[in-house]
Amino acid sequence: MSTCALLSCKKPVNADTGRVEVRAFQVSAKEKRELKADWDESGEAIFHNGCWSNLVAESKSTKPDGLTELEIKLVKEAKKTAEFHDPDQYIKDSAKRIVDMLKKASYPIVFTGAGISTAAGIGDFRGKDGKWTERDKAKDHGAKGMKKKTGRGYNIMSLRPTYTHEALVKLLEMGLFKYVISQNTDGLHRLSGIHEDKISELHGNAFVQKCEKCHKRFDVNRSHRAMGIAEISKVPPKKCERCHISHRTGQICESCGGYLMNTIINFGDYLEDQVLGRATDNAKKADIVFCLGSTLMVSPANSLVEMGKKPIRLVICNRQGTPYDDYCSVKDEADQPVGSRIHGDCDILMRAVMLEILGEKDCKTWEDARRTRMVDYDAKRT
Repeated sequence: MSTCALLSCKKPVNADTGRVEVRAFQVSAKEKRELKADWDESGEAIFHNGCWSNLVAESKSTKPDGLTELEIKLVKEAKKTAEFHDPDQYIKDSAKRIVDMLKKASYPIVFTGAGISTAAGIGDFRGKDGKWTERDKAKDHGAKGMKKKTGRGYNIMSLRPTYTHEALVKLLEMGLFKYVISQNTDGLHRLSGIHEDKISELHGNAFVQKCEKCHKRFDVNRSHRAMGIAEISKVPPKKCERCHISHRTGQICESCGGYLMNTIINFGDYLEDQVLGRATDNAKKADIVFCLGSTLMVSPANSLVEMGKKPIRLVICNRQGTPYDDYCSVKDEADQPVGSRIHGDCDILMRAVMLEILGEKDCKTWEDARRTRMVDYDAKRT
């Protein structure tokens, strides 16, 4: 259990209260003496939602009460990537309403981003410690903006599906979801058991290769990142005209003898017409879109969530804000919100959803079977 970083509060921050986690830039012990909040040496802090809101409002005031110029800069920087976590009771209440919406929907779909894989050990992009966040902080604040690295990253071959990945498979099997659209390239959706006909992986899959000649696709048990230089050098490289990287993996198509390429969409690459087309077809039929673990900032992928039937019913679960949050609070003819907005970890929301749908006994039975599913995952990655 933590305590609120606001020195005038210092009350417990836990699952019952909800919290905001922020990170600015490094501050020295001497500098901290004049601050109203207890920022750690990396510029990180945890607040109650209300305490953080008050601090942000004070930093914007023309006459901030007791805030030094340094702390105003800290708040401004931290606000860019603040991560919000709703209280557990709010999430449980939201889950009940969400399940009711799901059962009444005719064509609910899912849209996923990096946030559903953080529990598997993969870093996100725009979180307070995300890949792009680290880059921006280093650019704006130099060494003071950088966080001391811990661990050695991850091995993509050792990654396994999270609670959310598995829950989506179960709900697809039950018919409560019809389709998944994903921005993720980690291969965890397919590993968890989602059939290729039920998913559009917009940005590719590290474990799927395609023939550049006959276009046949192959599921492989090794990521293209695991291909050694010697293996890749067996075939002549072909630089992509758009991303300027060779997609060839060193493998040969067993059907036509053409060169196999990874399916990853790099910066500058167009999305594959076939993949985007199927995603668009399903997005247009949707009457509810579950947006899980995405800031919905990347185009054209983000435009898919608003293509469905009107009014647009979005359920968004993410730690940070998105450009589509306002859609969740639009009222219907009965003066009820058409969507739902939850701030926090996808696994926590999805466990609440699964408890509502399956009941405590059946949910536990399904959860306990993860041990067996894990054996299957390991076999597929061997």
